[in-house]
Amino acid sequence: MEKVLKNVSVLRAIAALESAGLHSQIHVLSDSARSAKEAAEALGIEVGQIASSIVFRLPNEKPLLVITSGRHRVDSELVARELNVEKLHRADADFVRLWSGYAIGGVSPVGWISNEAIVVIDTALNDYEVVWAAAGHPHAVFATTFLDLIALTGASPMDVGS
Repeated sequence: MEKVLKNVSVLRAIAALESAGLHSQIHVLSDSARSAKEAAEALGIEVGQIASSIVFRLPNEKPLLVITSGRHRVDSELVARELNVEKLHRADADFVRLWSGYAIGGVSPVGWISNEAIVVIDTALNDYEVVWAAAGHPHAVFATTFLDLIALTGASPMDVGS
């Protein structure tokens, strides 16, 4: 557990939360939380309460972070239309790490090494009083709210899936 909390990516997420005045405790899960379902099971919560960070590559080669509820998949065609772009492209592990500083499976919505990402947040997350997001490691998560995620990331609320 202590090893996870000392991980440089987790420390960056913690620093981002603290610099925003949020002192959310990082919870270290005994099992990996690489998927929303795994994270929800480990926390004993509804899968919809998981705020998954999904990264896409925009046509201009910049990143798009979609913070989505674990209860559904991102509809990339819908999001592309809403953003008025031709298409959202898959982001490989190198692209994700280059822009976010995080490895896939533990991408936090906070503490990105680049501030050039466009960020949208799934309006479905507003259905829950508490949501949980990755904290920079597949075993690390933190509790937050829909409104705090908007404040932390500058995200634009959007219907992103079905």
